[in-house]
Parts: sequence; structure tokens; C-alpha cells
Amino acid sequence: MASHRKRLRLNWIDCTVFAVLIAATAYVGYRVDSVLEYQWDWSGIRDYLYRWDEDQQRWVANLLMQGLYTTLRLALWGIALAAIVGVAFGIMRTGRRLFPRMLSRAYVELVRNIPPLVFVFIFYFFISSQVMPLLGVEEFVRDATPGTLAWLEVLFGTPNLIPNVISGVLCLAMLEGAYVTEIVRAGIQSVPKTQVEAGFSVGLSRWQLMQHVILPQAVQRVVPPLAGQFITLVKDSSIVSLISVQELTYLAVETAVSTSRIFEVWIIVAFLYFGVCFSCALLFNRIEKHMAVRGQ
Repeated sequence: MASHRKRLRLNWIDCTVFAVLIAATAYVGYRVDSVLEYQWDWSGIRDYLYRWDEDQQRWVANLLMQGLYTTLRLALWGIALAAIVGVAFGIMRTGRRLFPRMLSRAYVELVRNIPPLVFVFIFYFFISSQVMPLLGVEEFVRDATPGTLAWLEVLFGTPNLIPNVISGVLCLAMLEGAYVTEIVRAGIQSVPKTQVEAGFSVGLSRWQLMQHVILPQAVQRVVPPLAGQFITLVKDSSIVSLISVQELTYLAVETAVSTSRIFEVWIIVAFLYFGVCFSCALLFNRIEKHMAVRGQ
């Protein structure tokens, strides 16, 4: 039976709703403009996205785009580390041994029941004072060759700010890892117990059962919530502005203060966040559909 797409048709109710929304938006815009008595000025805002570099004779990213690139780096590295943490603790949460279950449960409950700002603030100073010296990031960057510095700039941004970025990534990874842990746990526990019992009955070990039976099925189930968690991480990355990581929100504050164009800057920033998150949502939706077709 050939499949076909259903055509979307607008009826009079849909048109009425759209008209009401447009009218409400126009009214709110009129009221805001009349109440705030704000002098809108969009001139020069574009230069804070990209500016013309006379030395290089080309357009280069300025403050807001540099902040957006840092936000994307934080999100990509953060979700990668959060996935590693989440998978490890998620498996521990479903294990038979008491200590790993207690450890993973304590981690999840600690992170989920502390406000993100408080967690990031406390965890950052622990990282900056204890973990970062052990990693030797500052020494590595200082002694790196020009070629290595070029790669580091692509992966982490401006070399002299790399320690701050890595600290921010670790904070976000530990914060989001607790939520990924619960996603992985739910995915593992969604596999029918009959398949687990069948695996044990044919002589599979716990690790073999996890590798060949449970995880392949769990991966397909956890991709949609993990995609949503990545989008959440893009937005949550703004909290590391508290620890002076120069991502989009941090540089937006500086730009708004220095130009006094507060609403213009934050409207642009809102559209940048929306563009990234909406694009990710469309991409993950296609990936989810592709995986669903392959799983049939």
C-alpha cells in the first residue's frame, strides 16, 4: 500500500486564530513602545555581529558571533562529556551491585535538587582550584606550537581563554550528565525483561547481554530525549556566564551595556538562540524519522 503525505489545509478556525495572534502581537508591540518610551536604534547593531577587518580585507566575527561560536563549542563538548557520564552512571543505576547504584543515585539526586546556578558556581571553583592544575591545561596551551594553537582555537576558541572554556564544559557536563543518566536508565529499563531472561538462559554474561541485547535497543529509545537535552544544553550554557566564560549571554551583556542598545541587542541574541535551537530540532527530527524507518 503506497504511502502518501496528508495535505495540510487551513480552515476558518485556523485563519481566525492566526488573525487574533497577529492582532495581539501588534497590540503588545504598540503598548510596549508607548509605555517604555524607548528610542529604538538598530544602526550599528550589525557591526557587533560581523565587522570589516582592514588588515585581512574581509568580514570577521565580532562580539555576538564570537559568543555564539563559544556557546556552540560549550554545547557540543558538554553533551559529548555528558553522554559519557550519563551512559556510565545509567548502567550503574541499573546494575545489581549496591554501591554503584547508591553512587549513581547520589550523583543524580544531588545535581537535580540543587539550582543550576548554585551548582555551577560551587563546582567551578572546585574545578579551577583542584582539577584544572592536575590537567595542566594552562601549561599545555603556553607550550603549544603555532599549529597546535590554531587547532585549539578552532575547537575551544581564543587560546588564552581555553582554561575557562574547559571549566565551563566540565560544569555543564556534570550538570547535564545527571539528566542523561536518567534518560539512559529509562532506556535500559524499557527493554522487555523477557529478552533479558532469554539472554541469561543462553549463557550470555551481564556485559554481553548489555552489549548485544540491551544497549542496541536502548539507543533507539534514548535518541529523542537526548536530542531534547542537547537543545536544553544550548540554552543552559548561558549560566556559565556567571563564571566569566565569554559565551553569547556574557558578551551580550557587555555589548548591551557599552552601546546602551539593550532591547536591540537582546532581541538579536534571542533570535540567535532560536535559530540554533530550531535548526537542531529540525535536524534531530529527521534523524529520529530515519532511525524509525531503519528500525521497522
